[in-house]
This record gives sequence, structure tokens and C-alpha cells, in this order.
Amino acid sequence: MDPFLQAAIDEAKAGLAEGGIPIGSVIVHEGRIIGRGHNRRVQKGSAILHGEMDALENAGRHPAKVYRESVIYTTLSPCPMCSGAIALYGIPRVVVGENRSFMGEEAWLTSRGVAIEVVDDATCVALMHDFMRDKPELWNEDIGV
Repeated sequence: MDPFLQAAIDEAKAGLAEGGIPIGSVIVHEGRIIGRGHNRRVQKGSAILHGEMDALENAGRHPAKVYRESVIYTTLSPCPMCSGAIALYGIPRVVVGENRSFMGEEAWLTSRGVAIEVVDDATCVALMHDFMRDKPELWNEDIGV
């Protein structure tokens, strides 16, 4: 298992343990995690704290060059908001744990030159499958349904 995807999965599990949505993300620069986060919309009463947004927030300010040399790992395909942030900061590569449960803006990111790698990780699939089955109203709220 890729240690950075595992770190994103650990974040997703932390979010679930806090009563939130099990989506985690880490940002990696030069082989080191510079930001990690998980979906905290429920925990913080936030409209925007998806996993990728939380990881970016926790990474903090860096010269643009750092983000342009980074990889973002996320347990679930990034939504339009998170994809916009990835494009805005020029993150060139996204490693996606799974996109069966939700297909985000992968085609749009690819059209903007972002490399997408979908791992189709069984743990990521199971986390989302179980969550969507157990808390459909919360999942629908998260994706704006």
C-alpha cells in the first residue's frame, strides 16, 4: 500500500470516527506530507471543508512553486469545488482512492493538464459504500443533492 494513500485513508477513518463523512486527503511535496485533512463539514458546521479543502487549509501558505510540485491524494474523486482548488493552486497530479461511489471532475482536471491516477482501493470503496448505505441523507447533503 502506498503510504500516502494510507495516510489519506487514515484521515477518512478519523473523520468517520468523529461522526463525519469518511473522505480523507493529504498533500505531498518532495516525499513529505505538507497538509492532511478530512471532510469536517459535519464536525465544524462548514459548507466547504471537504477532505481536499481541509488538507489545503492545513498545509497553509507556501510559495506557488511548492503546490506546483505537489501531489494530492484523496480517498474519493474530487468534487467541482475541490477540483477548482486543485487547478487554482496548480497541483499537477491527483491520486484518487476510488471513483465508483462518486465520479468527480476528473475529465475537467485532465483537460487542464492534471494527471489523474485512480487506484480503485478496496478500503476506500468499502468506507464510502458503508457510509452511503448507513447515512444517505448526510451523503446527499455533502454532494449538494
